Amino acid sequence: MANGWDTTPYVELSRAQWSELRKNTPLTLTEEELEELRGVDDPIDLTEVTDVYLPLTRLLNLHFTGSRQRNAALNTFLGTGREPAPYILGIAGSVAVGKSTTARLLHTLLARWPEHPRVELITTDSFLYPNKVLSERDIMHRKGFPESYDRRALVRFVADVKAGVPEVGAPVYSHLEYDIVPGAAQTVRHPDILIVEGLNVLQPAPPAALAVNDYFDFSIYVDARTEHVREWYVDRFHKLRRTAFEDPKSYFRRLTELSEEEATAFAKDVWRDINERNLVDNIAPTRGRADLVLHKGSDHSIRKVRLRRG
Repeated sequence: MANGWDTTPYVELSRAQWSELRKNTPLTLTEEELEELRGVDDPIDLTEVTDVYLPLTRLLNLHFTGSRQRNAALNTFLGTGREPAPYILGIAGSVAVGKSTTARLLHTLLARWPEHPRVELITTDSFLYPNKVLSERDIMHRKGFPESYDRRALVRFVADVKAGVPEVGAPVYSHLEYDIVPGAAQTVRHPDILIVEGLNVLQPAPPAALAVNDYFDFSIYVDARTEHVREWYVDRFHKLRRTAFEDPKSYFRRLTELSEEEATAFAKDVWRDINERNLVDNIAPTRGRADLVLHKGSDHSIRKVRLRRG
């Protein structure tokens, strides 16, 4: 019997137990493709893809098929001939925990199943308020906190996709410029699967309102101990100083002038005052709302998986 079977809604599986659930799911990713999908300072390799992500795509494929069958049954009952609603997958977790890599991997792997070749990925960064608005509201220092997002626009976007609107547009966020790109848009055209990745996608809605996760068919939380995520954040910060921050267009170009010690102190302060506070107050409390939790060890590899039974 798996740990916690009697006391929680989850069944907990070790990585070895989870890997066995891959069955005959083929590996459709090359080392070169994985290199392009890796996040900054993310050591994921093909062994982890095989052990963790192939069983996960098999589960999601089965869940997708079941969702389509339920849609077909409802259409039969109502006597309508509507196209199946897009399947929506939510992915949540802290800054620097690796949820973006998870989202990119699933985007690529799921699109290689013949049942759902049209897979789109959207990040909630696209629904951050522009820096001008954040500054006017004096919440620039709380970027990434729930109040820094245009929640209504995000919910409306996902609702339109779920309703089968042929083309739905979303803003575009530039991590280089650390702001919404004026006039730019990402267009989603009736996908089989839409992946929505972001810090706060599992947060409940205010009273009498809808949350973005009300439209999810399945949700994933990428988890790790806070002290490990802090180390990954600081390591990633140093790597970005040597790469993306060197770009003249980078919002953070000024940080390349700091000494190694000053940069470490700056990163730790940002983590403590912003990212850890957001994690503890807003993100981690939503973990129990996820259908599946991927828990990472100190080396960034996934050690265990918790799957909601009901």
